[in-house]
Amino acid sequence: MLSSFLNLASRLLARKMKLPAARYRHIKMDCDLKVVMPDGAILLTDRYFPSGITDAPIVLTRTPYGRGRESSLLWRMLAGLGYQVVVQSVRGTFGSGGAFDPLRHEAVDGLATLRWLEQQSWFTGKVGLFGGSYFGYTQWAVAADAPPWIKAMVPLITATDWRPLFYSGESFGLWTAASWMHSLHHQESSWWRFVLSERRQVKTLEQALAHLPLNEIDKVLVGHRVSYYQDWLVHDRPGDGFWSQVNQSRRLVSMTIPTSLLATWYDIFLPAQLADYVTLRKAGHRPQLIIGPGTHDSPQTVELGVRQTVDWFDTHLRDAPSPPNASPVRVYMLGADTWIDFPDWPPPASPEIWFLQSGRELARDLPTTSPPDAYTYNPADPTPTIGGVMLGAAAGPRDNRALEARPDVVSYTSAPLDRDLPVIGLVSVVLYVRSSCEYTDFFTRLCDVAPNGVSTNICDGLLRLSPENITAGRDGIIRVRTDLWPTACLFAKGHRLRLQVSSGSHPRFSRNTGSGEPLATATTLHVAHQQIFHDPEHPAALILPVYRKLTTDMGEVTPTEYP
Repeated sequence: MLSSFLNLASRLLARKMKLPAARYRHIKMDCDLKVVMPDGAILLTDRYFPSGITDAPIVLTRTPYGRGRESSLLWRMLAGLGYQVVVQSVRGTFGSGGAFDPLRHEAVDGLATLRWLEQQSWFTGKVGLFGGSYFGYTQWAVAADAPPWIKAMVPLITATDWRPLFYSGESFGLWTAASWMHSLHHQESSWWRFVLSERRQVKTLEQALAHLPLNEIDKVLVGHRVSYYQDWLVHDRPGDGFWSQVNQSRRLVSMTIPTSLLATWYDIFLPAQLADYVTLRKAGHRPQLIIGPGTHDSPQTVELGVRQTVDWFDTHLRDAPSPPNASPVRVYMLGADTWIDFPDWPPPASPEIWFLQSGRELARDLPTTSPPDAYTYNPADPTPTIGGVMLGAAAGPRDNRALEARPDVVSYTSAPLDRDLPVIGLVSVVLYVRSSCEYTDFFTRLCDVAPNGVSTNICDGLLRLSPENITAGRDGIIRVRTDLWPTACLFAKGHRLRLQVSSGSHPRFSRNTGSGEPLATATTLHVAHQQIFHDPEHPAALILPVYRKLTTDMGEVTPTEYP
């Protein structure tokens, strides 16, 4: 009875996601299959398959988040489309043996699982790998050494290199680290306890993340020391072997599996994932790249990812024709509600420079002689995070007017645009700054200001400064260049550009204490008095990649709806 209900629910889910109708209605399940790893650890694995079908291709996903609950509807849905779905809990999670140590065991365990798969009586010789985020990393961990019967893979919202996830701009990604740790801690609780913990997560995290030192936050948040969180804090230096040991990017050139990538504009992995795409292209591969409008865990990202997975597997595992609108690169254009096709990424764009001006304006003209703007950053009252690139429901585009009203945020705004401004690619900011602290941060954010005054964040970036990575002039002025998150956004005629400058975004990034003390143990707080220069000798600027062919390209795709 329960199985019939779940099969029905999975078909309703497929209809909501606009997937093809189920080919098979009777789905069976083999539960808790035991897969032995080389060190003796046993990983529990489930198999969903259409009843009576002996030649169904296999799709494999490996996850730390469990094999049941709501996710079982997805597995049944894929099985109903004619696939055998094999779902494995990685070590140390949901009954699998060993200890969970993020990223460390996925190459060895993944390859052992593939060898086990080949030995099963139901093995059919056509296998695809799929899944997002951590699921996606488990694919990259085996891709270069995978057997030839791996015919396709779909790594969604993930990347081969996870250091940028925790150290974008060399500042610690506190919210990502802590919110993930919190979810992992509670996920194996009873269903209602897990749901309750997730509903309370934002309030719980806000209280915990106000604490210093950072190396005590795990105890504050979950009640005990968490070894992997401590590792992330201690290994904070660029080039640290802790991260390079699990960085799969150097092995991309060796893989040959047809690959489809899904990213989103407000996803935590976006820059690293686009770097993976560029590496694959330089190695002669032809991956598919789709960049959608959502956040890391928004429902629209899940739906887009499932549709993309089904299309890719139908083509490469079932020999179905490619979808009629298949394109090497397809991106969603923020501000235009439109999808655009490109032959490659990034598309050719022309840099358009907007200079910071006196009066806190942005304009195309070079700045005139003017005094610097100044603000004070107090780490005891850190500039807060509003929207942007995060995990959870608080991520994505938000109204930034409350943030811009703070005295520790300086905003530069253009006049209303006299034409549409299509920006596609990597946005950069060059600042000339002087600080009373040798150790400080500068956070810059590009916003789209509508005629009604609503200021919506489009992309941003932070750079942590220290004596090790900067050289100040005799006058103490430092030239700082920051690459913001990539984007594709149409700034419409009549809208205005706005560039925010501040010295933090807490708790998305850990606050800079200004003391130079080690990240994990810092508690001493130094107030930073900041100056932003904009004059002929210090031409601070916002650099936009403007795509001039937008009008032509937009006519080639269907607006609003991903095909």
